Amino acid sequence: MTRHKDREFGQNLFARLEEITAVTAPHRPDFSYQRQLEAQRGRELRKMKKFRFQLLHRWLTEHFAPCRVADIAGGKGLLAHLLQQSGWQATVIDPTYQPLPGKYKDIATGERVRLAAADTVQYLDKPFSRDMAASFDLLIGMHAHGCNVAIIDAAAATGCGFVLFPCCVIDEPLIPPPGVHWLESLADYAVQKGRAVAPFQLNFKGQNIGLYDAGNLQVKHEADFSAVA
Repeated sequence: MTRHKDREFGQNLFARLEEITAVTAPHRPDFSYQRQLEAQRGRELRKMKKFRFQLLHRWLTEHFAPCRVADIAGGKGLLAHLLQQSGWQATVIDPTYQPLPGKYKDIATGERVRLAAADTVQYLDKPFSRDMAASFDLLIGMHAHGCNVAIIDAAAATGCGFVLFPCCVIDEPLIPPPGVHWLESLADYAVQKGRAVAPFQLNFKGQNIGLYDAGNLQVKHEADFSAVA
């Protein structure tokens, strides 16, 4: 797929997701102020996929106040570490424990940040199950194979929010019908579950679309937005 067709496909997919989730619009937070900043950053679109954890961290901290968050299938825990540094209570839930990376790039400054040997995050080395959601305000699934439908079900059962950045249908119980994109199926499933879901995009080329439901989270408003604009 050429870059032009790839961009067009992403734009069309995002538009379809907005149509699917439009019925939930009256129940979603108003992120119009944040979208102004995102529109400015859209001009900076680069090959930043390898920094997707940093980009998602920035999106989360600019949209929501700190809360208790579960990073499901969080791997080495970089996202949880970044959120922890921003005052969030972050826990990784992943059946395969991995230590934090030794360093990462700060996308705001462009500098390399080295982690100390004593740096840790809370880690549950077990598969995610619906009952775990009761301990959190927000569930995050960044490429969480086999967990996306379970995360939506858990949020529906507990009222917590969720942020999904799906990539494929591996080990998922929901299989899209022919001609329907996986994200469209997930969005429709969340709507049918009564969730106020909406699409969002991160600032990198390629599949950069996710789904979020604020649940009962405290969201940031105009005053908070002006502080980071």
